[in-house]
Amino acid sequence: MNVYDSERMSDTVNKTHSLVSSPDNADAILLNTCHIREKAAEKVYSEIGKLADFKNKNKNLKIIVAGCVAQAEGKAMLQRQPIIDAIIGPQKYQELPDILSNKTNKRKIFLEFDEEEKFFKLGNSRKKSLISSFITIQEGCNKFCSFCVVPFTRGAEYSRSVNDVVEEARSLCQNGCKEIILLGQNVNAYHGNDSRNVQTNLAKLILELEKIKNLDRISYTTSHPRDMDEALIDLHASSKKLNPFLHLPVQSGSDTILKNMNRKYTSKEYLNIIDKIRKKVPNIALSSDFIVGFPGESRRDFKETLNLVKEVKFAHAYSFKYSKRIGTKANRIDCDISEKEKNERLQELQTLLKDQKKNFNLSFVGKEVDILLKGKGKKENQFRGATKWMQTVIFECKKSMVKSQLKLKVKDAFDNCLMGEIV
Repeated sequence: MNVYDSERMSDTVNKTHSLVSSPDNADAILLNTCHIREKAAEKVYSEIGKLADFKNKNKNLKIIVAGCVAQAEGKAMLQRQPIIDAIIGPQKYQELPDILSNKTNKRKIFLEFDEEEKFFKLGNSRKKSLISSFITIQEGCNKFCSFCVVPFTRGAEYSRSVNDVVEEARSLCQNGCKEIILLGQNVNAYHGNDSRNVQTNLAKLILELEKIKNLDRISYTTSHPRDMDEALIDLHASSKKLNPFLHLPVQSGSDTILKNMNRKYTSKEYLNIIDKIRKKVPNIALSSDFIVGFPGESRRDFKETLNLVKEVKFAHAYSFKYSKRIGTKANRIDCDISEKEKNERLQELQTLLKDQKKNFNLSFVGKEVDILLKGKGKKENQFRGATKWMQTVIFECKKSMVKSQLKLKVKDAFDNCLMGEIV
């Protein structure tokens, strides 16, 4: 979502500003930030500190901090780093042109939640298009998981209209895009209005997107198990454009920890969803998120997470040590798990997930896959592509033969990529 937001902010100022390759040449430097984990937030302050020399050399240089750290820390950020000229929350990116044109020098903080105004001013026309492009369709969350800052930094759930999303997708596809990745903090809670001004769901939105002629692939992230309805599961089985990939965070396999996280489902309910979708889409790649060392997590709780992972067999996964976030309910719970224990548990979980990912990739050896070109590889005449299952495929090819869409035969597989050759 931050990639998408950065692209849209760049679009808003492209009439007056262009990107430069070095801060030495900049009239303005914008940091777009994430507050989901403590390390990400602290890195922001480190980066701002590095910009002080540029500010000293150029007194007119504007330093702007946008995103969730800006939303969460507001005035405190200005006090900690006085070289900042403006702070913009995630729902006020439309103010960027005024900030850069010096119209709003007296007001340095923009933190109101104006999602509707934001998307109205950003518009639906995209200036740049990649073969695989992001579109934010939903922002915010009403779930209030006890570890998560999203409701405080992105606000309540808001969904764009079907028409706005389709128009933006069509704009991208007219400029060469072949794959749309729909984004939301809670994307399958999407409830935008259709052309009749009737509230609809994610499945119906995807059906409208499927009508776009040049669009070949659709995927969405990040989902919540509570919003994984039958219509969406059925669509995975019937759709010709929806990728056989689902990122469905579970966070823990322990019902005790899930309750303390306020996830509002049990491990059995999660497994029932997995069973339903696997029966309808046997070849689907399943992905998830895991938090290790949540306050109160016993060794038994952790074992239950390992057992769930062994039962599901994930193709992809992201796993992290629990990170305290100020303002969340979990921040008030004492955590008596040592860093050593957290590290050991995380390593054990990641080893298991890595093995599952490698086994999933090995199942493709000898098969032919269609890929979308993503860019160059590390070596000469080496390129990267992506399958419908979100796997990276490395292959060699003369530049004259490279196309945006290719068919490859998988020759080898590792935990992080496939190796292929052009058919």
